[in-house]
Amino acid sequence: MDKSSGSSHTAGMTSVRKIAVSLPKHVVDGARRAVRSGRAKSVSAYVADALEEKVKLDDLSLLLDEMLAESGGPLTVAERRAADRVLGAGKPASRKQRA
Repeated sequence: MDKSSGSSHTAGMTSVRKIAVSLPKHVVDGARRAVRSGRAKSVSAYVADALEEKVKLDDLSLLLDEMLAESGGPLTVAERRAADRVLGAGKPASRKQRA
């Protein structure tokens, strides 16, 4: 079922698909709390927002994999150590920083 307009949380989306999913109880409870507290318009909107973020992260991960493949792959242990030295990573924090 497609919707191209409306006043629901999906207004502005070009198409909407209704699906049924099974979720752990604590996830559903959390989504319902978000709706009750006004942090989400509906459980559907809450789930849609979460899935949209997951899709973006997956797309970014694929892009990173492609970039690494084009540039010779992930850093070697030696390259990571050299980068850590340049960036100052791995040095113990001074007493002022630890306090």
